[in-house]
Amino acid sequence: MSNAAHSSRQARSALTPGPQRLTAVHYSPVWLGATETWLHTQFVHLPPEVESHVVCLDTANLDQFQVPRLHVLRERSPLRFLWEKGLWKLRLRNHLNFLVEQARRYDAKVLHSHFGHVGWWNLGSARRANLRHVVTFYGHDVTRIPQEIPRWRRRYTRLFREAALILCEGPHMARSIVGLGCPEEKVRVHHLGIDIGRFPFRPRFWTGDGPLRVLIAASFREKKGIPYAIRALGILSRHVDLEVTVIGDAGREPRNREEKKHILAAVSDAGPSSRVRLLGYQPYTSMIEEAYNHHIFLSPSVTAADGDTEGGAPISIIEMAASGMPVVSTTHCDIPEVVGSAGAPLLADERDVEGLLSRLMWLVDHRSEWERILEPIRTRVQTEYSAAEQGKKLGRIYAEVVDGAADALQPQLPSKSDGEQ
Repeated sequence: MSNAAHSSRQARSALTPGPQRLTAVHYSPVWLGATETWLHTQFVHLPPEVESHVVCLDTANLDQFQVPRLHVLRERSPLRFLWEKGLWKLRLRNHLNFLVEQARRYDAKVLHSHFGHVGWWNLGSARRANLRHVVTFYGHDVTRIPQEIPRWRRRYTRLFREAALILCEGPHMARSIVGLGCPEEKVRVHHLGIDIGRFPFRPRFWTGDGPLRVLIAASFREKKGIPYAIRALGILSRHVDLEVTVIGDAGREPRNREEKKHILAAVSDAGPSSRVRLLGYQPYTSMIEEAYNHHIFLSPSVTAADGDTEGGAPISIIEMAASGMPVVSTTHCDIPEVVGSAGAPLLADERDVEGLLSRLMWLVDHRSEWERILEPIRTRVQTEYSAAEQGKKLGRIYAEVVDGAADALQPQLPSKSDGEQ
């Protein structure tokens, strides 16, 4: 990256919102899926200079993801919900009137659409309400959707032309978005943040006297690579006393239910099922409690057969790394960006059971080395993935696009040597 681009980025990072309060509307069709904690974290950590509203069609899991200024179409009128949603989805109307109404009512300046395909659906609403449109891509919207449904490539071309700015989690995903046709100057890497305060740094250690406790926490999707994790642990259990906990489940989607069958078969083949606890989906707080009762986090993401990927990196990897747990994973997408050079030796190739086993065995054989690896990873997460700091940066991004500064952004795509160590 050139010195000029570096200086430009430093200048942009120093920008602060003006004295007037800026109003932004976030749109997600349902607020909020059980595994979308990262979206709630983004919202609640925006700075006070930004008045944020959530507009959605319907809600779920509000006991876990309460927010102020939540506007739900279904709650206004079930009949209007069906009417507006139908007109919009059938493209008989190119905007969601409810979204436009809320944006105008609160004098919003920015629309933040979460997921790329959602951003395309919102193009008409952004134009009608005269909003600067920020769109964040998260993973399957970059890979699986345009691969499975070719017309989304054409739709994304229009999205990239009309949106003010495209955000993504890391440099790997940024390059993928550019590969879909987005101009480099419209892409900005913006790391997802975690609430550092919820993850006190407690470096794990294992004396070798009791069982080695390994945690797997993910939805049962092919891209999570859980069968490979179970197979590696099955081999490891021949040499080490193990206790394995799996948090997650398949939900209703048929392809995920099929993946669950593969996972259960891997558990059966690996050894006595009594050594593997399958807890299903758990509340977020319970997952955190379990994390501090385990020694190692195993999360070997892969590219699925249908093209689905993490896009960036699982937020759970960032959280577990912050807590002081060794993370054994893969070189998939932006996972190397999260763990940096200190965590790189614990990353295997995708679908490489022997590679995962060798990383696990290294941890078993080098217990005294754990803290040396864990401390720099924690420092990296605090610096690059703090929700409070990322919230401030997002507020500055909103101010920039309102001021028109995003039109002149320099490219934000570091080379592998700059950002993927």
